[in-house]
Amino acid sequence: MYVRDAKNREEVWLLDHIEELGLDDAAFRSRDYVVAVDESDGTKAGFGRIRIHKTDAGEFCELTSVGVLPAWRGQGVGAHVLERLVEHARDQGFERVYLFTDAPDYATQFGFEPVESGAVPDPMADRLETVRADDDDDAVALALEAESFDVPDRLRRRFADAAPGGDDEPEDGEPEEQAEDFGIDPDEATYKYDV
Repeated sequence: MYVRDAKNREEVWLLDHIEELGLDDAAFRSRDYVVAVDESDGTKAGFGRIRIHKTDAGEFCELTSVGVLPAWRGQGVGAHVLERLVEHARDQGFERVYLFTDAPDYATQFGFEPVESGAVPDPMADRLETVRADDDDDAVALALEAESFDVPDRLRRRFADAAPGGDDEPEDGEPEEQAEDFGIDPDEATYKYDV
């Protein structure tokens, strides 16, 4: 399992799963996303986005639209997606990143700390209100000094051994096509290259 930058050809996959998981797709650009991929078969397990807010007060970095497909949850995928996003933020010169979520306990294990509503910079406070209005009234603001991000060892071990949790369908949700779907009896059919 590894996390890499999203590719342009993955836009449809990202949009489908963003919608499926009920995540924010405002100002969507696939180049802002990272994708967690199973190295053995290329199956995508999760994703997340870095969003830069350019304002008169300066630039602010938000981590958003972090999602893990149900079959891959509990295996450290989200932790590694967040780690890659924080690395991207650091590479772009951001010392502090923000996250707005209704699950603050998950993020605090990586070093995120709650920020009082009054202490959030105005442009980010506006974004928090938008998140609350659009998605979740319970969302809280969290901030992280980018250098202090840390993935617990237990999540690193889970991520190294991650495997889909019993989902027999391919990643796009469509059942795999069988010979019978095309009127072919696999027990009776002969093929050109049978020996």
